[in-house]
Amino acid sequence: MNILIVTQYFWPENFRINDLARGLVERGHRVTVLTGLPNYPGGRFFAGYGASGPWREAHEGIEVIRVPLLPRGGGGRTRLLLNYLSFALSASLLGPWRVRAAADAIFVYEPSPITVGIAAAAMKRSKGAPLLFWVQDLWPESLRATGAVRSAWLLALVGYLVRWIYRRCDLILVQSRAFIPTIEAASVPSDKIRYFPNSAERVEAAPRDGEKDLFARIPDGFRILFAGNIGAAQDFPTILRAAELARGEAPLRWIVVGDGRQAEWLREQIAARSLGDCVFLLGRHPLEAMPGFYAAADALLVTLRRDPVFALTVPSKLQSYLAAAKPVLAALDGEGASIVEEAGCGYVAPTEAPEVLAAQALKMYRTAAQDRARMGASGRTYFEANFERERLLDNLERWLREAGACV
Repeated sequence: MNILIVTQYFWPENFRINDLARGLVERGHRVTVLTGLPNYPGGRFFAGYGASGPWREAHEGIEVIRVPLLPRGGGGRTRLLLNYLSFALSASLLGPWRVRAAADAIFVYEPSPITVGIAAAAMKRSKGAPLLFWVQDLWPESLRATGAVRSAWLLALVGYLVRWIYRRCDLILVQSRAFIPTIEAASVPSDKIRYFPNSAERVEAAPRDGEKDLFARIPDGFRILFAGNIGAAQDFPTILRAAELARGEAPLRWIVVGDGRQAEWLREQIAARSLGDCVFLLGRHPLEAMPGFYAAADALLVTLRRDPVFALTVPSKLQSYLAAAKPVLAALDGEGASIVEEAGCGYVAPTEAPEVLAAQALKMYRTAAQDRARMGASGRTYFEANFERERLLDNLERWLREAGACV
């Protein structure tokens, strides 16, 4: 099949869609990606990219076609909105001209923003191909939950846009089963919805020595690793408070590998709370480094803020944690918490409960090493049964063909 992927984010940015596109190529499909210039999460264009492109690249057998956009900048709401809208506009106007090949199906990756669907609708009209929309993030619910938008009329307008996009989709794929009622409430028939969870990226390269050396500078202790975006949704105030509460009880080392809009705030808070001896920021690192970081950790941490929409969400890092066969420490409600408990892979605290998170972290520290190893193995078994990459790709191929046959 000729598959067109529409996504605002793609390599060299680190998102799940990179591995999915590679997996489709490995199965013999021709894959073209329509995307923007890479600038996530730092807000500035990556080295080698800018106002002059490049507009066409080849990456691991994938044809990558880029359109201009305004970078995210320092994280202000206005700049972020312009980033979203500029991609939607340029991809809608330039995409039909730059993507010259025919498409048997269009696949959309939507971690946020929903505005990627505007460009996808334009490409569907241009190519006459079926549209499959992979929902990673519920809008407008997530805007309200993070406080990014508080205006009732603006949230209602976004809700109208969401329904407009969903009506133009042939199939809607959801990363969490708990999303299904919300999608149905947007007037989407249940027979157009499929459950398509995230897998974990297949990583074959070993971490570089410089990245492994980062751990050597951290004092000895029990290493609890958080990997991923540093943003409002991840509820770092709860993590910091838990670190404060537990610091006199055990040598816990809370380690953050990642970057995001709240990274500078987090640095300031660590200094203001005098947590520099137990909370460590290692910055953003390439995907290839993550197995080394996971291997050096004693437990892996996943957190979200308390909100009904986040209770429906499965953080994509959870699948990577399960695949790493390490015990999980979670501050989650709802679907994510249920997965950790069903997998028997760790300990769960409710969201925004730092006292409970600190107690669970101490419990993990006091759990025998062989029992923690059993937790990790149980998580890996659960991953293989529910999130294994090739099984999920089998499902996606079937849905792509089904959608194409119905056009």
